[in-house]
Amino acid sequence: MPVQLLERIQALDDSRPNIPGEHWVALGAGLALWLATRRHPSIAVRVLASIASSLLVVRATTGRDVPQPLAKLPYARTPRTRHDWIG
Repeated sequence: MPVQLLERIQALDDSRPNIPGEHWVALGAGLALWLATRRHPSIAVRVLASIASSLLVVRATTGRDVPQPLAKLPYARTPRTRHDWIG
C-alpha cells in the first residue's frame, strides 16, 4: 500500500508543469528551516526540523530540470553504475 501511494504521488508530481525556481526555493527553505531551529531548546523540534530540512534539500536536488549547481549535490539523480551496487 505505501509503495503504491508513493508511486501515485511521484506520478502526480511528474505530470505537473515545473514552476520556475522551485528547486532553489526548496533548497532555501530547507537551509532556512535548519538554521532557524538548530539552537531550539527542544530536542524534538530540532530532530523534526532536521528531518524536514533534509527532505527539502533532497527535493531540491532531485526531480526534473534540476539546475546544474544542484545536480552536483550528493542526492541528485545519477545513473547507477555497477560499482555503486552493494554486495
